[in-house]
Amino acid sequence: MRILVVEDEKKIADFVKRGLKEEGYAVDVAYDGENGLFLAKTNQYDLILLDLMLPKMDGLEVCRQLKKEACPAPIIMVTAKDTVEDKVTGLDSGADDYLTKPFAFEELLARMRAVLRKKESKAANLLKVDDLSLDLLSHKVSRGEKEVSLTAKEYALLEYLMRNAGSIVTRTMISEHVWDIDFDTFTNVIDVYINYLRNKIDSPHEKKLIRTIRGRGYTLKG
Repeated sequence: MRILVVEDEKKIADFVKRGLKEEGYAVDVAYDGENGLFLAKTNQYDLILLDLMLPKMDGLEVCRQLKKEACPAPIIMVTAKDTVEDKVTGLDSGADDYLTKPFAFEELLARMRAVLRKKESKAANLLKVDDLSLDLLSHKVSRGEKEVSLTAKEYALLEYLMRNAGSIVTRTMISEHVWDIDFDTFTNVIDVYINYLRNKIDSPHEKKLIRTIRGRGYTLKG
C-alpha cells in the first residue's frame, strides 16, 4: 500500500517514513500543505497521514479540499493539538481518525489498520487466486497447504497483483502502488522482485500463476 505523510517537522516525517517502509509500505512525504495537496490529487494513495499545523496551507484546509474533491484515501490527522474542540474540528473537516503527538509508533500502525479495515469493510479479509491465498489481517501467505515466507516488499507486490488478479498491471502501475515517488523506473528492480515471487510462489508447483505479458507487464491468474 502507498502512504502519503504530510508533516513539516522533518525528524518526525523521516521517523514515520522509515518505520512505515520497514512495515512494507511505499511512502511519500510532503513538508507543507500545498505540496501535500498536490501529491494527494495527482497520485493514488491508500492512506494519508496529515499534520494540522503546516506551512503554506494548514491541514484542515488540505483535508476539506480533498474531501470536497471526493479523494478516496482515508485521512488520519496527526497533530500536537489535543483539545476536544481540535479533535471535533478535525473529524468534522473529513478526517477518518485523529492521533495526538507524541504517539507510540505501534499505536499509529494500529490506527492505520483500523482505518484501512473500515475502507475495505465490503471486501473479504482473504485474497484468493486458485490455491494461493493471502490473509490481509495476519499477512499469512499460503500456496496449497504450505505457508510461504515473504519479505515486506514481496508481500506488498503480491498483494497488489492479487488485488488486480486477472488484469494486466504495467511496471508503471506497480511502481506507483508498491514503491514510492523516488523510485527509479529505469531500473530492473520490479523484474527482480517478480522473479523472487515466482521462485517462492510458482517454482515448487506445476501450475504457474504469475505470467509475463510481453511488452505490457504482468498478470496473476489461476
